[in-house]
Amino acid sequence: MSEPKTIDEMQQEVDTYISQFKEGYFSPLAMLARMTEELGELAREVNHTFGEKPKKNV
Repeated sequence: MSEPKTIDEMQQEVDTYISQFKEGYFSPLAMLARMTEELGELAREVNHTFGEKPKKNV
């Protein structure tokens, strides 16, 4: 079995993949906005499952 990849190796793979596209990386503001949106969706599901706001039966 091969050795697990290091974080540096995985980051290099991602950078190599993204660099093949003309657009390259998103701007820092766009990445923050996208990450915040995803985090909000995760928080909503956690709140529905474990929090004080269960999902309504429709």
